[in-house]
Amino acid sequence: MRLQTPHTVSGRVATFLAFAACASPSNASYNTSNATALANSEILNDPFPYYFPQLNASAAGKFAMPLCYGVRIEEATIDQLQSYMANGSLTGVQLLDCYLQRVHQTDEYINSVLELNPDALSIATTLDAERKCGQIRGPLHGIPFLVKDNIASKDKMQTTAGSWALQGCIVPRDSHVVKKLREAGAVLMGKATLSEWADMRTNNYSEGYSGRGGQAYSSYNFTVNPGGSSTGSGIAVSNNVVPIAFGTETDGSIINPAERNAIVGIKPTVGLTSRNGVVPESTHQDTVGVHGKTVRDAVYGLDAIYGVDARDNYTYAQVGKTPVGGYTQFLSNATALKGAKFGIPWASFWTQADPEQLDVLTDMISMIEAAGATVINGTELPHYKEIVSPDGWNWDYGSTRGYPNESEYTYVKVDFYNNIKTYLSELSNTPMKSLEDLVQYNIDNVGSEGGTPGIHPAFGSGQDGFLASLATKGIMNETYWEALEFCHRTTREEGIDAALNYNGTQLDALLAPPDVAPSYEIAAQAGYPVITIPAYVHSLSGMPFGFSFMGTAFSEAGLIKVASATEDLMKIKDAKWQRKNTPPQWEGYLERIIPTAAQCYGC
Repeated sequence: MRLQTPHTVSGRVATFLAFAACASPSNASYNTSNATALANSEILNDPFPYYFPQLNASAAGKFAMPLCYGVRIEEATIDQLQSYMANGSLTGVQLLDCYLQRVHQTDEYINSVLELNPDALSIATTLDAERKCGQIRGPLHGIPFLVKDNIASKDKMQTTAGSWALQGCIVPRDSHVVKKLREAGAVLMGKATLSEWADMRTNNYSEGYSGRGGQAYSSYNFTVNPGGSSTGSGIAVSNNVVPIAFGTETDGSIINPAERNAIVGIKPTVGLTSRNGVVPESTHQDTVGVHGKTVRDAVYGLDAIYGVDARDNYTYAQVGKTPVGGYTQFLSNATALKGAKFGIPWASFWTQADPEQLDVLTDMISMIEAAGATVINGTELPHYKEIVSPDGWNWDYGSTRGYPNESEYTYVKVDFYNNIKTYLSELSNTPMKSLEDLVQYNIDNVGSEGGTPGIHPAFGSGQDGFLASLATKGIMNETYWEALEFCHRTTREEGIDAALNYNGTQLDALLAPPDVAPSYEIAAQAGYPVITIPAYVHSLSGMPFGFSFMGTAFSEAGLIKVASATEDLMKIKDAKWQRKNTPPQWEGYLERIIPTAAQCYGC
């Protein structure tokens, strides 16, 4: 892989011995005693429970996280980590060291990290010096984070979307979100694995697989779809590899891996976070979002990255619609549920959830009602029979029904052809200048990139997504504009907005089961925000599923209020629907299968 740091204790012993040898009167000659002590200090005599997964051990014992210089950081929130650095229990360098140790401990199994930042240590050192001088940039000061490998960083790391085709390319600048995170004092620890090209290259694929990064696995069940395409970002946060990570979504790629890894995911309104420096899919649906273990942690990340960017015209839509002082001020406790109004689009989404999920999620709704909220059932999207696929995720459902002018895939294919050409035009040190070049690369390197159907187990249909986009030649014809208009209208004003305005009553949010893929698919077409929080773990698959809140454009403040309030309610009631009660079981951790798209989402 990548970078492997020495065992913390052994490293300190070795340093001590080196100084001792230098100070010894006999240091002019070879000192057998010191040499033996140094060699002995490098031996690991206590492999369990931290450094080797012990056969037949409990799930919790297989990959337990060691103490960090005597401090427990496993499952620690960002506020807790800040308190440790504030009171001197840990430095930022020590915190980074411990997360690097966690990468070494787990990555051969879960493969959440594609590449580590060789400059992370020097960045953490500089931020520690600032802290020592009393200069604290904010809640992310000294906090390590990952970004998905389609988010550019102008440093020694690469930005490849997981594809060998972009290996060695030079990006022109930091992406806007990475620049803002650096300014917030966060430590860019590395790049997260992902579904190659964020799932754009094929429609028959293994979530979380890329040619460059390999297969990422969920620690809940290694044999089941781990969620994507921001797979590594979700898995890393879930497994304490980093406290916070960032991904991108065109259609489900933040919400899906979040809910399938028992963490919080915030998918913002398209235009709230800049796409400048992000490998694109569709200018109409792409957005950058965040994964965290709590709503508060995720909101800290959102506060750091949102804002207007002159290189992304869509971000000007947020002017006058974002709160002064950021989104942290809207974090609430359970009392905020009193008087809140929610809608349940039962026929639109909920009927597709399986019985076990319905039992859990409706129990959560009952608890929300008991806390003083009003929950109205039957707040349907007026066109749900036309726009909601009854067979799960299908971004070409319009064409499935015989109407390509009612399909999001119709315009996404065209957008990608044009958007990727623009993105590639700014890269240097690469022969890749167009989608045509990428398609040919995958054919020429069929063994590693599977550009032909039936060759690579992760890419069953080769690169049919790329080929479908290539066939459009980027032409925005009448069908393109009709599809765009139809999808926007039926998911926005005649969709989510209509459901939120139920018989003249304005609702705070729609409640949805995010493991039912069309729920986040409709929000993606609308470009509207979604927040998911952990719910429970399915007894059949061993995989988590979530509970989500959906709103209108730029309604993040309200969604944060009710999502954090619900999270707090579950904590107060010590409900089983909490992340602490749904730890990973590491089922199948020695199996190295590639979970393909044929495996279901909920089971």
